[in-house]
Amino acid sequence: MILRAVSVLTMASLAVAAAWAHHSFAAEFDGTKAIRLKGTLSKIEWTNPHSYFYVDVKDEQGKVVNWGCEAGAPGALSRRGFKRGDIKIGDTLIIDGYRAKDGSNLIDARRVTLPDGRIVSGGSAGDGGPGDNAQAQ
Repeated sequence: MILRAVSVLTMASLAVAAAWAHHSFAAEFDGTKAIRLKGTLSKIEWTNPHSYFYVDVKDEQGKVVNWGCEAGAPGALSRRGFKRGDIKIGDTLIIDGYRAKDGSNLIDARRVTLPDGRIVSGGSAGDGGPGDNAQAQ
């Protein structure tokens, strides 16, 4: 009985953590602050519910700044033609997105130009962000 209660509590806490990790666009990003980054890929995290990739971008003074780019889940990206093998560390990417509300070096990667020139949608479908067909009118 105790083992069952512990199991139920554990599952419930994992569900809450997963729900907290998956947020709407408006919870974290500012749809009025569009930004374009061009940088060198330094890290990739193909994780659920959001994938993240990191690019090193030179600022106006020539200083290299690392930016986090949040994208959709790996399965969703793959269905749009953005697969794991399409990018590798050292590749140059162009990312169009929206800045985090807190001003950190994090963007919602709505559109990603891959090294081969293809442009793919990186956003999470149905998150309510700009250009999202599921967005409330």
